[in-house]
Amino acid sequence: MSVSSLEELLLRLQKSRFRARFHLDEQAQQYLESRGLDAVMEHGATFIRDRLAPAFPALDGKQTPMRGHPIFIAQHATGSCCRGCLSKWHGIRSGKPLTEDEQQAILAVLRAWILKDTGADVPLSPAQGALF
Repeated sequence: MSVSSLEELLLRLQKSRFRARFHLDEQAQQYLESRGLDAVMEHGATFIRDRLAPAFPALDGKQTPMRGHPIFIAQHATGSCCRGCLSKWHGIRSGKPLTEDEQQAILAVLRAWILKDTGADVPLSPAQGALF
């Protein structure tokens, strides 16, 4: 996905009253700071692979919680929470498994939205001194 098409998608999503209401809360921001963006994106790759990539995901339309992880919030904000939203917002039709390229494109959108929502002030790796 090109930078301009990514920016166009984010602008279209912002025009949706439903999508525009999503923002990372304090808990999600703390999670990002403690784990780092790279780790959160790895979680995102797993969520996409397991919950969206199958042609007919289990509980499609209900597989993405509304809170609990920065990726879940970003998925709802970017219309990448279920196969129906992927079809509507991203033009990825249902009924076929997601390709690796489609999964990477979704992750790029999630990453761009997180950076935009946080003002790009997210560490890539865990915060210094963070205890796990």
